[in-house]
Amino acid sequence: MLEPKFCQQMASDKSLQKDAMNLFTRACKYRYSYNFSWMGRPIIQFPQDMVAMLELIWEVKPDLIIETGIAHGGSLVMNASYLAMLDYCEAIEKGELIDPTKPKRRVLGIDIDIREHNRVAIEAHPMSNRIDMIQGSAIAKDVIDQVHEYAKNYQRILVSLDSNHTHDHVLAELEAYAPLTSKGSYCVVFDTVIEDMPDAMFPDRPWGIGNNPKTAVWEYIKSHSEFETDKSIQDKLLITVAPDGYLKRIK
Repeated sequence: MLEPKFCQQMASDKSLQKDAMNLFTRACKYRYSYNFSWMGRPIIQFPQDMVAMLELIWEVKPDLIIETGIAHGGSLVMNASYLAMLDYCEAIEKGELIDPTKPKRRVLGIDIDIREHNRVAIEAHPMSNRIDMIQGSAIAKDVIDQVHEYAKNYQRILVSLDSNHTHDHVLAELEAYAPLTSKGSYCVVFDTVIEDMPDAMFPDRPWGIGNNPKTAVWEYIKSHSEFETDKSIQDKLLITVAPDGYLKRIK
């Protein structure tokens, strides 16, 4: 049972927040997020955010999840399994039989480079009949057009952005895909935590403090009042890669 009072107290406890950020930063030096998998596929996420996605999907009950960034496919598989759970629970409630060859809900993944060994593993996975993939830059017009055409067949959509982490790229992704988010659903922007980490953590990357997903979110929110940052999620997680990144569509 959620305890909002204690979540708010944690969020206002500056000492605890500092300790949590120190733990996060130190763990990242050891590639902590690479320690986890979902149903056999590496997922490269923090467990707290994996649980947060489960809670959001159960709350929103989307029939389509759009993801930018595929990597090994762990997130695709995880979200597909959550959608399978929704279909199963709904069938029980209605007293219906499930046809596993005709899933209602699907996940669409986009990545500029879907490596062959990852594609083969994803397509061989038991969840593969719920997964479609598009190879190409998520901010290329032809890819955006494909995604929007695909999304026309669905009513309730959740969006997850986790590819290139530069400000300009994430802002372009938000402009392209956040509008597909259904009212009451979420557009989740991962790795906003980059803004809060030492710049030295990313010596070989084009992103860093002042140029990352969080700065893109801040800019996007200024001119898109249909979204608000759901800080209650980061408050309860304490440790998350997506502070200010759980965007709820409110209108």
